[in-house]
Amino acid sequence: MGLSLAADADPDPEHLKALKTLVDRFAPFVVSEHLAWSTHRGFHQPDLLPFPRTRAALTGDQYVVTGAKTWITHAARADVMTLLVRTQPDTTDYRGLSMLLAPKPRGTDEAPFPADGMSGGEIGVIGYRGMKEYELSFDGFAVPAENLLGGVPGQGFKQLMATFESARIQTAARAVGVAQAALETGLGYALDRQQFVQAIFEFPRVANKLAMMAAEIMGVRQLTYFAAAQKDEGKRCDLEAGMAKLIAARVAWAAADNSLQIHGGNGFAMEYVASRLLADARILNIFEGAGEIQAQVIARRLLDGGN
Repeated sequence: MGLSLAADADPDPEHLKALKTLVDRFAPFVVSEHLAWSTHRGFHQPDLLPFPRTRAALTGDQYVVTGAKTWITHAARADVMTLLVRTQPDTTDYRGLSMLLAPKPRGTDEAPFPADGMSGGEIGVIGYRGMKEYELSFDGFAVPAENLLGGVPGQGFKQLMATFESARIQTAARAVGVAQAALETGLGYALDRQQFVQAIFEFPRVANKLAMMAAEIMGVRQLTYFAAAQKDEGKRCDLEAGMAKLIAARVAWAAADNSLQIHGGNGFAMEYVASRLLADARILNIFEGAGEIQAQVIARRLLDGGN
């Protein structure tokens, strides 16, 4: 996996020094894949406030974290968490937020959260079960003060926002993968299933579904590649990333739905892959910014001349 750190266009030398220290400490483990990572998004809060209430008080050489977060991915097995917290208690908006890189012992099935000051439980989900989700509580969880990302308090919201383009591009890529799996599953079934002494693929309504799936997947795959290329070239791509995620998620859902339809009643049975793909596809239009948010981003960028 990759490690991405955000910095200002004209950064302070001390800020850069702090960033380099963190990169030197964590990057070797990330590159060697010995480190499991969990991202604690600041907008997943039990109290549903615009900005998180989870606080981190600087006490000596460590931050002491108190609060709660929910919908945290891979929280139990992670070795390090990116944790968005309020480090300036006299603030109520984004300016008091900071990002901590918080090491923790890896959990097991028997003891998922062995760290002092941290507890939690798994959230049961209908699909995408390979990504374990948790709700967490912090009560005196300690993080070394030197693990403040960037070395400057109050930069957390800016650092968080810098990740959204990449997050939406990779979610679009996931959606393309789910859609492709749905196409292959539906095509395989259509070729194997016999009705009236022929494969059901020979029926135009079935073949047409598969043809539209293939065409739509090709389109969103290229859009996702384009957004990723823009990001690789260091260009602003919130418009392209939003478009890719919005459309890819819809195509994934449509492809999974059509694949299940091709299976007929068998598609509703849990023993068939088509049923799992439908459940997996549903979340893609929600996480990393719901479809309604993507549409809002796109509409605003159109008014800015982003088209």
